[in-house]
Amino acid sequence: MAVKEHNLPQRQRNILNKVLVTGIGLFILLVFLTPLGYMAVSGIKSTDQINDPDASPFWPQSPKTVEVDGEELQLYEVPTDDSVRELAIVERTRTLSTFIDPDNPAAGQIEWEGNWRQLTPVYQPNPQWENFRRAWNELNFPRLFRNTLIIALTGTIGAVGSSILVAYGFSRFDFRGKNVLFMILIGTIILPAQATLIPTYIVFARLGWVNTFLPLIVPHFFANAYNVFLLRQYFLQIPREIDQAAMIDGAGPFRILTSIIIPQSVPAITAVSLFHFFFAWNDFFTPLIYLVSKPELWPLSVGLQRFNATYGRMPNLIQTGALITLVLPVIIFFMAQRVFMQGIVFSGVEK
Repeated sequence: MAVKEHNLPQRQRNILNKVLVTGIGLFILLVFLTPLGYMAVSGIKSTDQINDPDASPFWPQSPKTVEVDGEELQLYEVPTDDSVRELAIVERTRTLSTFIDPDNPAAGQIEWEGNWRQLTPVYQPNPQWENFRRAWNELNFPRLFRNTLIIALTGTIGAVGSSILVAYGFSRFDFRGKNVLFMILIGTIILPAQATLIPTYIVFARLGWVNTFLPLIVPHFFANAYNVFLLRQYFLQIPREIDQAAMIDGAGPFRILTSIIIPQSVPAITAVSLFHFFFAWNDFFTPLIYLVSKPELWPLSVGLQRFNATYGRMPNLIQTGALITLVLPVIIFFMAQRVFMQGIVFSGVEK
C-alpha cells in the first residue's frame, strides 16, 4: 500500500509532463501553421470578402440577402421589443429605417428607429472555390508543373547519384590527400553563388545552353558539398566488417555499394533526395536567369511570380496559386516524413 502511495505522485507528474509537452508542441505547431492557414482561408475568398471589415477573418463569408419582388435585400439583426430578428432592409436613413420580414413579406414593412449602421449585418458562408479553377487556367498550371517536374526530378537523380559515389569514396577508400580534398569540398559551401554567376552564365551561353533546361540540370550531376557531407556521415556508421565479409565472398567495390551501402542508407538518401527536390522545386533565381525569354519552359516559381505581378490587387488569387504549387511537395514530405527524419538525425552522428 505504501508503494502505491509513493508511485501515485510520480505517475501524476509523468502525466502532467506529457500533457505539458504535448500542449507546448501543439502551440508551436499552431503558430507554425498559422500562415498556411491564413493562406488557405484567403485563397477561397473573393476580393470583396477580404476587404469587408465585418466579415469573419477565419472563414469566407458574404452578406446574406433575400430576393423580394425581384430586388436583392440585405439582412440585418434588428432588435425588437421581444427578440432580435433577421430582417431585410428596404430603406436606409440615419434616424428611421424600413425593413421587411423575409419569411412573411405579405405582413408589410416594419419601421425601426435608429441609425441602421449600428445594426449587425447577417453573414453566411460563401467559399469561392472557383478561385482554384481560375488560378489553374491563368497560370497554365499543367505546363508549369511539367517543366518543374522535369527540372526537379532529373536534377535530383543526378545530384543524389553523383553525391552517393563521392561520399562512398570519401567514407570507404584511403588515398593520399583524402582529408585535404574533403576539406576543399566542404569549403565550397561558403562560396556564394553570386561569385560564380557571371562566369557560369558565360560558359553556358557559349555552349548554347541558354533558354534550355540544361543549365538547371547538368551542374547537379557533379555532386554537392551538402549532400556529400550528409551521406558520408551516414556511410561512416555502417561497419566496415560488412564490407570485408562481402569482399571474402567475392564482391567488388561497386557491388558493395549497391548491395550493402545503399540498402542500409535509405533514410539518408531519402533526406538528401527531398532536400534537393524541394530546392529545385522552389528555385527562382536560376530559372529566371536562363529561361527569362522562354516562357514555355518556365517552372512554377517563375510562372507564379509573373502571375503575382499580374494579379497584384487580387491577393485571393495569389494565395490560391501558391496553394496549388504547394500540393505536391506537401504530399511528398508527409509520405516520406518518417524516413526523412531518420536521415536527418543519423546523418550528423558518426558512430
